[in-house]
Amino acid sequence: MAATRDDAPTDRPDGTLHTPDSSALRPPTLLALPSYLAGHVARIGHRALVEALKEHGLRLPHFAILAGLGDFGPLAQHELADRLGLNRSHLVGYLDEVEQQDLVRRDRDPGDRRRQRVALTAAGEKRLKDLKKVADHSQTDFLDGLSDTERETLITLMRRIVAMDDRAANSPAKNPR
Repeated sequence: MAATRDDAPTDRPDGTLHTPDSSALRPPTLLALPSYLAGHVARIGHRALVEALKEHGLRLPHFAILAGLGDFGPLAQHELADRLGLNRSHLVGYLDEVEQQDLVRRDRDPGDRRRQRVALTAAGEKRLKDLKKVADHSQTDFLDGLSDTERETLITLMRRIVAMDDRAANSPAKNPR
């Protein structure tokens, strides 16, 4: 194939003609991939949330811990790590940091003294309530270009994909006993 100018039409392997868009910031090939788009959009939203939490002296794993305990109540440390998708050994360090701020407490599990149970303190419950507003605001700003209906649709579709992945990860074929 002969060398072409950047904006000259080129033949695709399928026989169609492709004219590069020299004004595009990202390769159209990548922009056609939902996984690329989802990953990039996630980085944008993640950045907004991380910055908002940073202003309140916490990192995303700290917020995740508080949110997990707020949503599920007291949990064994290993179960909290699993539900949050965090490495169990990393969770210990994050717990140390939020425990130093009196946001969580760890106690022996009465049902199994070998386990630690983690629970929110009263200060942790209050902080979580405030941080939920901060997180919601950061995400509203992040999705500012979408209508309310579009936001709801986007969230519904993303939740559906996550739920399908959770079901697949927990299926008997994936987790033989």
